[in-house]
Amino acid sequence: MPADYSSKDQSPFLNLTSDEDGELGDKVQQVRAELESLKQKQEEIEREKSRLEELKRRQDSLEQGRSDMLDKLTRSLVLVQRETEEAQKRVEQMHAIYASFNHHLRQLEDINARTWNPQDLPRELSKAISSVEDARAEYIKSQAKLAVDTSSEMTSSSSLMESDYSSEEEHSFVYWLRSGFAFTLPLQIIAVIALLLYIWSATASK
Repeated sequence: MPADYSSKDQSPFLNLTSDEDGELGDKVQQVRAELESLKQKQEEIEREKSRLEELKRRQDSLEQGRSDMLDKLTRSLVLVQRETEEAQKRVEQMHAIYASFNHHLRQLEDINARTWNPQDLPRELSKAISSVEDARAEYIKSQAKLAVDTSSEMTSSSSLMESDYSSEEEHSFVYWLRSGFAFTLPLQIIAVIALLLYIWSATASK
């Protein structure tokens, strides 16, 4: 016997009453709402997962960078401290050389043969020659210390000093003979003038 679809209180497909059909519709809506809620929660979970992964990445980057810089700074501090100590020694050395050069410069500038007493000529000459020799010895001794500096300013200065005074092993006896003559030439001229003055004074007194 065919089904009667004319009834208003039954579903033509599931054979449900109108109340049952309404209840099923409510359940469908409820399931849809739950699915939507689950979808939102899943999206929130994905966002939270991404946030935590980013935090973990940044934390790992922090630890790696911190460890790397701790190692580099520790080793660099040792190097900087060593360089600072060397620089302080270098400065003290330069101050000592400066004071020595300044002292010898003043002594040489004070040499004036015109003020010498003819009777004291031998003693004054010996004193002046000794001052020149002391200045030369100090100059040559300081050359090696100045040559240690590798800066551009000291390089030009040390190169000039090396061209003026080099080690004895690098030059022949003739070189030093000529250099010695050139170094003492001013004193020789002064000595000759002083000797002439002495002879003239002795002659005039007679």
